[in-house]
Formats: sequence, C-alpha cells, structure tokens
Amino acid sequence: MFLGCHHCPRGSPGVYIYRASLFSSAALYAVKVRAEAMQQASDAVPSAMLSVIGRREANYKLACLEARKHCESLGIENPVCEISNYLFPDSRVIAGHLQALEFLQENARKYYFTRTSMLPVSGAFHTRLMEPAVEPLAEVLKSIEIQKPLVCVYSNVDGKKYMHSKHIQKLLVKQVVSPVLWEQTMHSVYERKQGTEFPYTYEVGPGKQLGALLKKCNLKAWKQYNHVDALEDEEAVGT
Repeated sequence: MFLGCHHCPRGSPGVYIYRASLFSSAALYAVKVRAEAMQQASDAVPSAMLSVIGRREANYKLACLEARKHCESLGIENPVCEISNYLFPDSRVIAGHLQALEFLQENARKYYFTRTSMLPVSGAFHTRLMEPAVEPLAEVLKSIEIQKPLVCVYSNVDGKKYMHSKHIQKLLVKQVVSPVLWEQTMHSVYERKQGTEFPYTYEVGPGKQLGALLKKCNLKAWKQYNHVDALEDEEAVGT
C-alpha cells in the first residue's frame, strides 16, 4: 500500500496520473486548469489557512461561527471560516477569510486551541471561496477519458473507494470546495477485522509527513510503515 505524495492533495488530479486513471498529458492539463482557477479564486479575496492543534474540549464549530460573526462586524459579506482539513485527532486546518483566521489566533485560548500556525499557502483551499474554480475544472474533465483505477483509490471527499469513472469525475470537482477528510480516509483504508494483519505501507519521496499523520490516526497500521527516499536512491545509483 502506498500513501499519496506530499505535493498534491490526495484525491486531486495529480494522484490519478500516478494511478493511471487519467492519461498523463490530459491529466497534466487538468491539473494546470485546476491550479490556475484556484489561484484566481485566491486572488479575489484575502484568505488563508490556519493549522490548529486543539485540546479535547476544543469547539471548532463554535470557533468558526464566532469568527464569521467577527467578519460580519467588519462589514464582510458572506464570510467564510470552516474546517478544510481533518488531519488527525485534535488537529484541523481551518480556512477562510484572513480576518476570521486572525480572530481565531487572537482568541485561541478561548476555544482551547493549544497551537495555531498560518500555512504558507495563497488561499483558502477546500472551502466555498474556491467555488469559482469548480466550473473550469468540471468543463475540462468532461473532455478527458477517465479510466477505472487499476487498484483501490480512496477519495478524501467522503473517505470511500472510487467506484467508476463518472464517480471519479464528480468527486474530483467536488473536492475543490470540500474539506479533506484525511483522518476519516485513513480509518477507511485500514479498517479490517480484529486479528487481521495490517498491510505494509510505503511513503515514497522526501520527508515523512504522511507517516507521521498515519501514526496519529492508527498506531497499529503505522508499525508496518516504511519510508523510501527517492533522492537517496538516486544518489546511491549515481555512486
């Protein structure tokens, strides 16, 4: 079993190049259209993403609600502040209007957030602020032949396996404005009957971030985890 790469959100077109569900040239074009449309959406509104570690008492829903009310008091219409990534227990990424996230940082103790950090990204990805990017991606995917995956691929939109090509097309579009259910997807991937051994899991490429997330989500599955650094392998071949 392989964990998805760091540089493309799991469930994005980039993953399907690797999985051979999309022909590579067409998939790269879809990635280009998606990236450009999302960047345009980001440029339209000052927005960001906030990584949050919270205590068990943390109330993310209330925090986002009060952050939106704060934005309304500033005259911002239809403010956005919502969970965009479920990483592991007690860890979330909240995204939306920049003013909302600044409010959350200033009031972190009130909501039982133990650590907050702005992510180095250009916008509030996987939120309603990305809605302008939906139509361009939907249109380009209509012109691309999508094959059924050769192996099981899980969508981080709902944490379930893709069933067929139309299902992939639908959820790739929905994923642009939906939270990334990474924690829930890990539970789905590693769910098995009691007593059944966990599969070997490999993370390929620089860094061990996905392995660290797996350890937080499922310690037993993580014990079968291995990291393969492609750069080290290339250097070994060169020598």
